[in-house]
Amino acid sequence: MAHDRIRIAGAREHNLKNIAVDIPKGRLTVVTGVSGSGKSSLVFATIAAESQRQLNETFTAFARNRLPRYGRPDVDEIDDLAPAIVVDQRRLRGDARSTVGTATDIYSLMRLLWSRAGRPRIGPSNRFSFNDPQGMCPRCAGRGTVRTVDADELVDRGRSLNEGAIRFPTFHVGGWMWRTYADSGLFDNDKRLADYTPAEWKAFLHGTPAEVHLPSRGGPVPAAYEGLLPRFERIWLPKDPDALKPRARAAFDRVVTEARCADCRGARLSSEALSSRIDGLGIAACAAMEAEELAEAVRGMHAGDAAPVAEALADRLDHMVQIGLGYLSMDRPTATLSGGESQRVKTVRHLGSSLSGMLYIFDEPSVGLHPHDVVRLTRLLRRLRDKGNTVLVVEHDPDVIAVADHVVDMGPGAGEAGGRVVYQGGAQGLPAAPTPTGRALLRRPEPKTAPRSPAGLLAIRGADRHNLRGVDVDIPLGVLTAVTGVAGSGKSTLVHGYLPRVCPEATVIDQRGIRVSRRSSLATYTGILDTVRRLFARENGVSASLFSSNAEGACPACDGLGALYTDMAFMDPVVSPCEACKGTGYTAEALRYRLGGRTVAEVLALSVHRARDVFAQPAVHAVLARLDEVGLGYPALGRTLNTLSGGERQRLKLADELSGGGGGVYVFDEPTTGLHMSDTADLVALLDRMVDAGATVVVIEHDLDVVARADWIIDLGPGPGRHGGEVVFQGTPAELLADPGSETARHLRRTVRAAQPV
Repeated sequence: MAHDRIRIAGAREHNLKNIAVDIPKGRLTVVTGVSGSGKSSLVFATIAAESQRQLNETFTAFARNRLPRYGRPDVDEIDDLAPAIVVDQRRLRGDARSTVGTATDIYSLMRLLWSRAGRPRIGPSNRFSFNDPQGMCPRCAGRGTVRTVDADELVDRGRSLNEGAIRFPTFHVGGWMWRTYADSGLFDNDKRLADYTPAEWKAFLHGTPAEVHLPSRGGPVPAAYEGLLPRFERIWLPKDPDALKPRARAAFDRVVTEARCADCRGARLSSEALSSRIDGLGIAACAAMEAEELAEAVRGMHAGDAAPVAEALADRLDHMVQIGLGYLSMDRPTATLSGGESQRVKTVRHLGSSLSGMLYIFDEPSVGLHPHDVVRLTRLLRRLRDKGNTVLVVEHDPDVIAVADHVVDMGPGAGEAGGRVVYQGGAQGLPAAPTPTGRALLRRPEPKTAPRSPAGLLAIRGADRHNLRGVDVDIPLGVLTAVTGVAGSGKSTLVHGYLPRVCPEATVIDQRGIRVSRRSSLATYTGILDTVRRLFARENGVSASLFSSNAEGACPACDGLGALYTDMAFMDPVVSPCEACKGTGYTAEALRYRLGGRTVAEVLALSVHRARDVFAQPAVHAVLARLDEVGLGYPALGRTLNTLSGGERQRLKLADELSGGGGGVYVFDEPTTGLHMSDTADLVALLDRMVDAGATVVVIEHDLDVVARADWIIDLGPGPGRHGGEVVFQGTPAELLADPGSETARHLRRTVRAAQPV
């Protein structure tokens, strides 16, 4: 048997139809197909999962007991599998202490360099770490900012305690925290705070040496009294605002003020660390440089005996530039990165590796990249291949497909209509294949020849945030506007930072925003499950809560989740299906009852598109129709929201907005993320219908099909970061084609004129 390919036989994971696939080793293979066709089921749920499972089995039983446990995917056979390294789009975790520099280990090399070559010498490398007590600024504890509480926002002095003087949700009247003050015996609960004596006010706000009896179920518990401010600061100031629920987040933002630390001026480090310099450059100033600029600075440094460290640092920074992230600074918090940026930051770790014979798996690495940047991406993929590795990429971008040695096209449709291999072979033969991907590759974007006329203008003047250089731009009303430009050119800064200022009523539909959890699904988010539960209850004469996996119907073994989660601390949790409920999340009692011949688990397993044929109720049918309209006809009703991509979440929010109809100003941030080329046309048609109904639509987008079909284009650049921040073009698609200085124009001309993309 040949060992030059990975052979998969009888793959049935999710919607896969017992398929057989060969992945050539030492080659770049792209797996494509419409959204929901089974790409991820093949690549991640089958190939990657089995590689990780078998790799763990090479360890001793003692070691395996302490390693993540992976279940065997539903597949008959996988032969000649290589160890897999999965580089996905999950956003990098971490609070303000996690930065691009710490995530890539570049800042570790910087710390080592300054500890050896910096003058004055202050000690080992941890003295330059803002996450180490020896290196962090003592005032801000290495955060760079200091949070303070506005007492006038926290309390209303015109009210008494009984009237709700403490204006924060967790201190509501009657609540446990409120009772610690109301039942303390130190205050008159009907007295306005404005009428407190100076001693009472000081005791209430800052504390006093006194013992109080705090309420508890077992009776009053004696404790030292704690003033409102120190208590609030202890509980709330360390919290991550982004993790708070909307009501608590709004109250937090109102009460807590965050400002740059006056001692370190936002640099996070101690005065000793900031005093050490190499050729006059401090480590904090260098961490604030863009990667490309920092690489130049490091190469010019006189590092003495630490020259090898400087060389290693410059090489790692070059990797950042090569992967299209030369515009990022090392002090950029990882929480601010997009999914595509997070994926490329993870990839930096692998570029310097000397390992070969590995299987690198990428999940749509072109997400967030301008066509100009995709060229760099394809060089990276080929570089990993040429080092003797197998590279497997799930991708829609025609330019990535074009460089593939081998293509596996899944389909022909989504969900139950997919799960088959509809083409295997070279990229050159794909356009001739009778598949959605082949047909889409033959269609060229046709620039709009009759753009709509604006109904007015939104004027942005003097935009100068981040890398914007005093930008003046007019956004037309009543048309479809595409804001484009290379990655890091300032698109998001311009649109998200300034458009809401001139149009506060604008609806921003980005790739975040939806609060997701393991318990939230399409059915719960849209309210469909409420109707389904009532229908089951009425049909069977039982309680509706029996059909909720979050209530009476929850499987006790997995608490209704359908899976068991093993916490791996700072790593992603390991998930395994619950054997008790077979992954349904429901008790056997709940699954006894049926509606139209289906259990509640079987109903939730229906795709949105299939459910439209099952439910005739107007309210449910209307919601399902909107989901189908935005390209979400393939997910199951029970699909959890935390498994949706950024683009899928954005389209879910768009389906919500469609229920309102009418006009308004709508902003979308790369809505084509995760969409197949054939689905993009449907999305643009939907945006056109919104505009025709009176809406103004602004889209931050790289997809040339969207750019070509816009009424107006605003192109930023010319480059990323410090090389960008300018408007290089404003006009119609036809005018853009004739523009000589725009990178977007150059790629649009190439795409329009090409006879075939591959």
